[in-house]
Amino acid sequence: MANFLQDNEDILFHLEHMDIDRVITLKEMEFADKGKYPHAPNDIDDAKDSYKKVLEIVGEICGDYLAPQAAEIDKEGVKLVNGEVQYAKGTAEVLDLFAKADLMGFALPRKYGGLNFPTLMTSIAAEMVMRADGSFLNFGLQQDIAETINKFASEEQKMKYLPKLCTGEHGSSMILTEPDAGSDLPAVALRAYQDESGQWYLHGVKRFITNGCGEIGLVLARSEDKTGARGLSQFIYKRDSKMVIRRLEDKLGIHGSPTCELQFNDAPCELMGERGRGLTEYTMWLMNSARLGIGAQAVGIAEAAYREAAKYASEREQFGKSIDTMVPVYEMLTDMKVSIEAGRTLLYETAKVVDIKEGLEHMAEVHPEKAAELKSEMKLYRKLAGLLTPMVKAYATEMCNKVAYDAIQIHGGTGYMREFNVERHARDARITNIYEGTTQLQIVAASPGVTSGTAKMLIDEFDQEDYSHMGETLNLVREAKEKLYAAVELVNSAKNKVYSDYHSQRLVEMATAIIQSYLMMRDARHSDRKKKVAELHIEKAYSLVEHHRHFIAEGRAVLLDHYMDIIG
Repeated sequence: MANFLQDNEDILFHLEHMDIDRVITLKEMEFADKGKYPHAPNDIDDAKDSYKKVLEIVGEICGDYLAPQAAEIDKEGVKLVNGEVQYAKGTAEVLDLFAKADLMGFALPRKYGGLNFPTLMTSIAAEMVMRADGSFLNFGLQQDIAETINKFASEEQKMKYLPKLCTGEHGSSMILTEPDAGSDLPAVALRAYQDESGQWYLHGVKRFITNGCGEIGLVLARSEDKTGARGLSQFIYKRDSKMVIRRLEDKLGIHGSPTCELQFNDAPCELMGERGRGLTEYTMWLMNSARLGIGAQAVGIAEAAYREAAKYASEREQFGKSIDTMVPVYEMLTDMKVSIEAGRTLLYETAKVVDIKEGLEHMAEVHPEKAAELKSEMKLYRKLAGLLTPMVKAYATEMCNKVAYDAIQIHGGTGYMREFNVERHARDARITNIYEGTTQLQIVAASPGVTSGTAKMLIDEFDQEDYSHMGETLNLVREAKEKLYAAVELVNSAKNKVYSDYHSQRLVEMATAIIQSYLMMRDARHSDRKKKVAELHIEKAYSLVEHHRHFIAEGRAVLLDHYMDIIG
């Protein structure tokens, strides 16, 4: 019997030590559901107990049913038969298990049949699922789609669609990209129009749609005679004969997940929310939720790859000893482990910030008399979520690719062979820093939070806490933050957008390393092992920060002068 919660000491550590009382209080709205629903918690301790019990169920399904079938799911892949997608046998079986365990409405309110769990717990669950099979996207995608409907749709639409998403009777998809509109979503051209009765229809083609076979889709379409984002609205589409799955993409990895090309032939749909806000508000909210989910996916795949590498290195003998006793190998393994834990603590902190932001916004909607009182705090948490969400997506997905790459390296030639799982993990990892916005786009999104002072505000707040247990290591972190501040000031003082863009990735990486350093020092209060993990992270983080500072302060930005002469 395998349980991906019980065998992961780091997740258990965070569940025991994270301060999530405010997250719970906001999510439960002062426990307003108590007595109305059978499983609604009575208080904070009851909620924590419920979270852990449900995560144990997720961990059991992942360990006993999904992970053992992941290789076969990858090999079997998905098929398009008579216009319908057929999942691999293992995917279909585990989807059924998730539905029977009432897990598909993980994040949705109880009134629609959901569990009302916070984003933080969804992230932990998604991480375990992705460790088991990086292609099993149905669970996380369902939460993102359903939560977007819950956030922006009318009550009538919520009652119509959410209960069947919670039971798993309906699957779902996020239908955004087109052949000529990938990252450039303001260029979306698929048309939405109304007939004389007011009924909306969709006409056009969408491409690279994950799980495009889902019964319920959120479709971004051009409804207005305006160019750019202002002409786009969001629509709820329920599958019918007016939408055709034209083909499935033949991909490098995540073979168990269908990536579809869809053709809408005047397909009827419903407007969600207000016209013209489809991209600027609804899709951006949806994509930020998805980006956090991809961060969890990346941490999960990295965990799987690390475990394969550690197991192989302990069993593989060369020159009369196991290779994990050799410095080059155990340094790689240690770096992998520390980088995963750095990603996990940043992921969970980001999820907490998102939960508090969402909780405050919901509180202001339900109690408009408190809106003015909550205004400044909502503004603060929106800024923090706007900084941390792209930051964790960028860090975790790049980290995941590095860990998967190193896992193959530790296996040597055998890791390149299909019969070893690390080959699959490396292929599955590759999509994480591409979809839902490439790393380069995450840098564009996170950079303003670094140069405008949001990162400094957060770091300075972290610095007020007690880190006396870290000794001299704390001084390294404080030196590093001063180097970041100096680098930001230098870049800002140039008042040159191209120069600022040129250094944006370096500044975001510096801020990420320092924020993680404070989070890991916070974790270290509870564990001597975590103190050692933090010391290792900080030693390398300091070097990275100093390297980037030197390049920014002492470099001549030669690339900006010469790149055209080099690449033509």
